Amino acid sequence: MKIGLAQFDPLIGDFGHNVGRMGALARDARRRGCDLVVFPELAVCGYPPRDLLERQEFIEDTLGALDELVARISGITVLCGCVTRNEGPFGKPLHNSAILFRNGKILGKVHKRLLPSYDVFDESRYFEPGPASMPLVVKGMRLGVTICEDIWNDDFQPGVRRIYGVNPVAELVQQGVDAFVTISASPFTLQKQQIRFAILDGLAKKYARPFVYVNAVGGQDALVFDGASLAVGKGGAVISQAADFREDLVVADLAAGTGEHHRISSSDEERIVKALCLVLKDYTGRCGLKKVTLGLSGGIDSSVTAVLAARAMGKQNVLGVIMPSPYTSRESIEDAEVLAGNLGIDTVTLPISRIFKSYLDTLGPLFKGTEPGVAEENIQARIRGNLLMAISNKFGYMVISTGNKSELAVGYCTLYGDMSGGYALISDLPKLLVYKVARYLNSKVEIIPERVFSKPPSAELRPGQRDEDDLPPYDLLDPILELYLEENLSPDQIIAAGFGRDVVLKVVSMVERNEYKRRQAPIGPKVTSKAFGCGRRYPIAHGYRVLRPNLRQG
Repeated sequence: MKIGLAQFDPLIGDFGHNVGRMGALARDARRRGCDLVVFPELAVCGYPPRDLLERQEFIEDTLGALDELVARISGITVLCGCVTRNEGPFGKPLHNSAILFRNGKILGKVHKRLLPSYDVFDESRYFEPGPASMPLVVKGMRLGVTICEDIWNDDFQPGVRRIYGVNPVAELVQQGVDAFVTISASPFTLQKQQIRFAILDGLAKKYARPFVYVNAVGGQDALVFDGASLAVGKGGAVISQAADFREDLVVADLAAGTGEHHRISSSDEERIVKALCLVLKDYTGRCGLKKVTLGLSGGIDSSVTAVLAARAMGKQNVLGVIMPSPYTSRESIEDAEVLAGNLGIDTVTLPISRIFKSYLDTLGPLFKGTEPGVAEENIQARIRGNLLMAISNKFGYMVISTGNKSELAVGYCTLYGDMSGGYALISDLPKLLVYKVARYLNSKVEIIPERVFSKPPSAELRPGQRDEDDLPPYDLLDPILELYLEENLSPDQIIAAGFGRDVVLKVVSMVERNEYKRRQAPIGPKVTSKAFGCGRRYPIAHGYRVLRPNLRQG
């Protein structure tokens, strides 16, 4: 049997777009000799629809779109994801379902059984788990149909606690299925593609069945779906591979064990660049925004953000704003101008020294007798934020903030200043990773001036300022943040891993103190395993402190 793996970029609630794309891909799969075409999880309505699922008109429109899709496609069997109603007497009112149909007739239906409620997922908020499913038959082949999380509960990771009491894959194997088909909307993070392959490889070998896996692609708010759909034979070998970070259709022949192979990214840096360009393009396009603006400081963060924005939006749709203060070096201005010239983006220079002086004159009587410090530094950042927002209001540009994850973690950023904006494109990239991405962007031709890599990072808000005056060096800060935020290690455990006591306690204290800032930050795309905002949900006001008294006094 030939199966078309049809990954596409659905738009939540745009049923005309979604049904139209699925119809076009189904016709293409039919022309290419496919017996079955498979679309991702919740393909009809888009994923994740969140609280739209609480609106009855949204459910009715979704089911109406499914009816239209079933009526529109002929000559090929289709498997796709859709919301369906829970017809049982109790439980949540909806199921997350897979629908099998052909020539206007629904042939089968399977409901998702394992509903994740961790990290960015909250499916148990809306859906009722399905009962044990039966195989669906296509051309005499018994298919075990699963939906995303349903394949994530096997013992492929020894020692990792299983969070579900059932194993849908093992149960379907007992029913004598010939192959598995999984529809998915699995968000991208670093290492996610490798993890998915390890799961499919392990399942195929363990149960001696081929596995077909079809994933969504596209950007949705803070999530990026990377596609990279694939089919593996019963020995675990990849027999078909779709591209990552773009719509694609590949054909897999399960009987012959062969299929089409399209290139996927070969490095983390390439995956990050593709992910961030895709999510920025989708986010702005779906919000009706055509142009973006950002501050160009001559530093590594704004340089990387500008390159990504120009790639995603087109150079003609990006405006760089250079805003020198009394403490901005000539080198920083030159580096910003060279970068803009290399990219071919428009720039405007708006000096802030006179505005800053006006603030100081106004506040002079109140600040009399005090030493200049953080207040004066933050005034400069807020002036810049106001100028960018004025440009946004006047011309309709979306402001992209340029802060990285390291800064956001420890609060080395200014509310209503450099945190201003509609989207925080690199907010889940630690500083060291920003440098790696910058090197990748420069790998073919120098876009970011070499001096940007070599000069010490600085906010340039006071004479001779360097980031390391206020923060640990990034080669210490980033590993500590990874252990604390992503691995959930305690300060004691981080210290035991070889990091100095004082620096660990300082970093953890800064993270704890700045939750209120992160709650007010613009959204940004998830790249790491634990992103702020959608992926890390901590209270702001609470009485529990990771830094216990004995640690603080030590």
